[in-house]
Amino acid sequence: MDKTAPLSRLFLASYGTVPETIVPLAGAGSNRAYYRLQAGTETCIGVRGTSAEENRAFLYLARHLRSKGLPVPQVCIGGAEDCRAAGLGDDDCELYYLQEDLGDCSLYQVLQQSRTPGGDYPPGTVCLLRRVIALLPRLQYEGARGLDFGRCFPQPSFDRTSVFFDLNYFKYCFLKNTGYEFNELKLEADFRRLVDDVLQESTPTFLYRDFQSRNIMLKNGEPYFIDFQGGRRGPVYYDLASFLWQARPGYGDALREELTDTYLQHLSPYRQADPALFRRRLGLFVLLRLLQVLGAYGFRGWQEHKAQFMLSIPPALRNLRRLLQEGVCRDYPYLEATLGGMCRLPRFSRAPLHAENPSLVVRVFSFSYKKGIPGDETGNGGGYVFDCRSTHNPGRYEAYKKLTGLDGPVIRFLEEDGEILTFLRSVYRLADAHVGRYLERGFSDLMFSFGCTGGQHRSVYCAEHLAEYLNRRYGVEVRLCHREQHKERTLPAQAPYTQKNQTAPLPYTKESADE
Repeated sequence: MDKTAPLSRLFLASYGTVPETIVPLAGAGSNRAYYRLQAGTETCIGVRGTSAEENRAFLYLARHLRSKGLPVPQVCIGGAEDCRAAGLGDDDCELYYLQEDLGDCSLYQVLQQSRTPGGDYPPGTVCLLRRVIALLPRLQYEGARGLDFGRCFPQPSFDRTSVFFDLNYFKYCFLKNTGYEFNELKLEADFRRLVDDVLQESTPTFLYRDFQSRNIMLKNGEPYFIDFQGGRRGPVYYDLASFLWQARPGYGDALREELTDTYLQHLSPYRQADPALFRRRLGLFVLLRLLQVLGAYGFRGWQEHKAQFMLSIPPALRNLRRLLQEGVCRDYPYLEATLGGMCRLPRFSRAPLHAENPSLVVRVFSFSYKKGIPGDETGNGGGYVFDCRSTHNPGRYEAYKKLTGLDGPVIRFLEEDGEILTFLRSVYRLADAHVGRYLERGFSDLMFSFGCTGGQHRSVYCAEHLAEYLNRRYGVEVRLCHREQHKERTLPAQAPYTQKNQTAPLPYTKESADE
């Protein structure tokens, strides 16, 4: 059965013609599938969901927020009545809809591309972040006006059930999987105290629920908000905490303070807040959000084996350690002790093997099997050749044929498809063992090569990722060659990641999937 056929019917009903192309797109952490449908100059995004209730909530929220002049995608066609009119059967009528095409550029991508080696952002990116955060109070207050919270999914408001869900998500999907021993009754008692404190203040505001850089698209330089189907009534602190403490962007303290000041400035037309009290309250929600996302990383990473979520765990734990140092958990002593003990587990604190002055040079290639395997110029032999052709090939789709594994649309396609991430996890394990031993034994050369059909998409993606990974994790010099693309660069030796060097980045990934 062609799962895109209902989208074609909706496109025909909306634009009066059948789509010429339907290209699968990267999704987020959910089970929704996204496609770009295009005919001539007409283009839109088609969505196939798995929950009629969730779709109804999104369509209602999108239309409501749009009516308030807020920057969200316009719904082109969707809902039971529209779908039946387009000829969809009862089983499909609430699982599909079309929405405005906002392009391919997310705020997360801009952050990844503009971040300096030292972890800072240039003035233009900081200005963009301030523009985004300035919109948040308006979204929270204007978005709540006239909103029927009873139509939100899965709950109308952020209540005790919501908070306990976040905390138990962390407990069962992350904490228990670490193997750390804890007293569940004592932890539950501190959870109850934390819930009481979090819900101490109630505001009639819209809670986005997943306000972070991956869910902010940039169209003609202007920010638009997507993936708010979990929105409900709730406190303003949660969304600000979600944005500023998202693990992967790694905003520094000064930037967080600047963005918090920007938020308070634009909050003032709606509510006068004492800055010191606001920041204390915000700290509780930062803690709650960090625990929630660790639960998500445990579930999506350890249980569903999605590498991009596992690679978000180290920066999230660095944020958690920082909160513990700042005493945010001081009123919850058993929770504080448990989190501290968990963070000290060897699996989270062990530094990788590396030499003090590594002389090892690693060469990484991408190539096309049609033109042969790269030769070993050192004369030492050895190393690995990996065949990427078993993974889904974006080159089979017209939209990606002129792009390479260095381009954002191809990267998102590969990562959301997921096969390439499973493939790379096995490569990383082999590379870790081999590089570690070569450093211990003082060897000077090692070679990794990735081949695919054309040496353009999958092999380029894999070579790029392994090169960055080894350079950042071990500090070794890496000489990267995309042979068929005629591109070469050298990643110079640097200080590897260690527990004493907390600011150095951990295993590299360009994934675009959700936190």
